[in-house]
Amino acid sequence: MTNQGNETQERRKIVVFGAAGRVGRAVVAEARARGHEVTAAGRGDGDVTSAADVARLAAGHDAAVAAVYDMGAAPGEFFPAAARALAAGLGGAGVGRLVSVGLASVLPTRSGALLMDTPGYPQEWREFYVGHGAGTEALRAAAPTGLDWAVLSPSGDFAPVGEPGGGPGAGPGGGYAFAPADAGARIPHAEFARAVLDEVLAPTVHRTHAGVTGA
Repeated sequence: MTNQGNETQERRKIVVFGAAGRVGRAVVAEARARGHEVTAAGRGDGDVTSAADVARLAAGHDAAVAAVYDMGAAPGEFFPAAARALAAGLGGAGVGRLVSVGLASVLPTRSGALLMDTPGYPQEWREFYVGHGAGTEALRAAAPTGLDWAVLSPSGDFAPVGEPGGGPGAGPGGGYAFAPADAGARIPHAEFARAVLDEVLAPTVHRTHAGVTGA
């Protein structure tokens, strides 16, 4: 099902961590197109693994989006550290909603098996997959009661830039749907950003990881 257009029209203040990445840029653009006030936070603005930096950047905001990674850090250390800092920092700043960008590899498929454990799935980046999953578990453990969080990822992967993707009829303006992990599923960055913003503004996913595909 699609959740587009269900949020109220009240102007919100949203901080986007990882705003310089492809997903972060798409989220910033979508939020600003809807008329919301956005703080685009990158590495030069603070350390996402520091609760103090997160709290400083998030002060006065209603919600946060995290689309972060560090190629130079061990995934099993970076993602849990970022999750704990986001939980503590956002909680301390009084931010009530966080949508974090995850990875399809650690989502269950329709069979119940995690995508990364299905036959033929690439294993050379397994450390990265497992690190992402550890980040979600760290967020689950550390998030205060007042922080309503969700992790969203493509159900499979992003469509190549400039190409339509996702399910039948998908493409620019084609919409999105929540779905189990599927290695063949694709979603354009712009549609994924719409899903993220819908979940920021009118939450339906709470304290869990959900996959999103084109619809």
